[in-house]
Amino acid sequence: MTDDPLFASLFAAVQAAPDDVALRGQVAQLLLQRGRAAEALQHAAVVLQLDPGNALALHVLADASAALRTHGPTDVGDAATGTEPPGRPEEAFDWRRAEAELGRSVPPPFVESAGRPQDGPTPPNEPSDGPSAVPSDVPEKIRLDGEGEHVVDVEVERPDVTLDDVGGLADVKQRIRESFLEPMRHPEIAAAFGQTLRGGLLLYGPPGCGKTFMARAIAGELGAHFVTARIDQVLDPYLGNTEKNLHAVFEAARAQTPAVLFFDEIDALGARRSSIGSGWSGLRQMVNQLLLELDSVGSENDGLFVLAATNSPWDVDPAFLRPGRLDRMTLVLPPDAPAREAILRHHFARRPIAGIDLGQVVAATQDFSGADLAHLVTSAAEQAMARSVAAGEIQPLVMADVQHALGQVRPSTGSWLVTAKNVAAFANADGRYDDLVVYLKQKRVL
Repeated sequence: MTDDPLFASLFAAVQAAPDDVALRGQVAQLLLQRGRAAEALQHAAVVLQLDPGNALALHVLADASAALRTHGPTDVGDAATGTEPPGRPEEAFDWRRAEAELGRSVPPPFVESAGRPQDGPTPPNEPSDGPSAVPSDVPEKIRLDGEGEHVVDVEVERPDVTLDDVGGLADVKQRIRESFLEPMRHPEIAAAFGQTLRGGLLLYGPPGCGKTFMARAIAGELGAHFVTARIDQVLDPYLGNTEKNLHAVFEAARAQTPAVLFFDEIDALGARRSSIGSGWSGLRQMVNQLLLELDSVGSENDGLFVLAATNSPWDVDPAFLRPGRLDRMTLVLPPDAPAREAILRHHFARRPIAGIDLGQVVAATQDFSGADLAHLVTSAAEQAMARSVAAGEIQPLVMADVQHALGQVRPSTGSWLVTAKNVAAFANADGRYDDLVVYLKQKRVL
């Protein structure tokens, strides 16, 4: 109604920013609370077009559909533009009456396993492929101008997450604190022993287990900027440009110190030079340039902490693992039971659910990576969505959907464990993979 100044302001804001998901979601929720279910439904539908997994919009959609089945539709405006309808009922929506007329009760989202408390770890804030989530802040991009039109966009962010936000994996976090973080946190002690604030850490393990998020959490622990170096930013088909790109990335990180410079899939940038054929000498030069930058030849790396991640550390050139470079290695394992529960809670929280036995799902997902768990919930959601489409209304994701998905989704870490077993058994003369040997023996794989 035009005589409601609150809605007049909100609709004006929606018109000005039609793609603002958070704003439109709040408008939909407020409309539903005021009994304007048809309008709320339209706005929720727009939100779901922009963000298909939006939890608030899904709940508004379900409640608005129930309200319309009870009371019938009213005249609505245009949700895409935020215009108002010519009129609306003045009375508030009667939730008790709707619940009684609906004629069925919906189970609580999570149910309790026998002998197990229902409450679990606090879920993370955003989805990810690992133990927890990526930070909510959007990375800043720094454009570095090179010769001519040659530019490199470098992402710089200030993570607001720490290792405490990583669910489970207590042993991994403890190793990172002892071998990497604590020496960096005490510069006065390091200075007394003639040590500089520099260092490198290689995170390795199966794919999809949260190595990238772990690197962000380390940057958050250090209170440092997080600079990401992607392979598509570095590689260039023209001879010499790849080396320039690498130098530009390091210079951007040095300008942001204290900073963590993160190389994902370091085995692609730092492959063994002995395995590089004669087809393109640029790859060998790229490895040499990366080694020069790590050694800070002609530059200063104090306050710059280099982190790298790989699924295949055995494919990385051994020169990167020498003292002063990536001289510390940490195995990032598949999520343990507490981590799996946190990940599952997070992904289920984005969807309408009922009667999910988390304890049972956690027990059935041993060796699943974080990405596998996300895929499991997505597969279960597809089953619930198919039922909802057939019924013409939102039906919650239930345990039967999860059981069906468990019959289809298998852990993706198996092939990695086979390769890792061979490396641990035959290529560990220097003790580099001792933690991997311990893990494989615990699993009775080695």
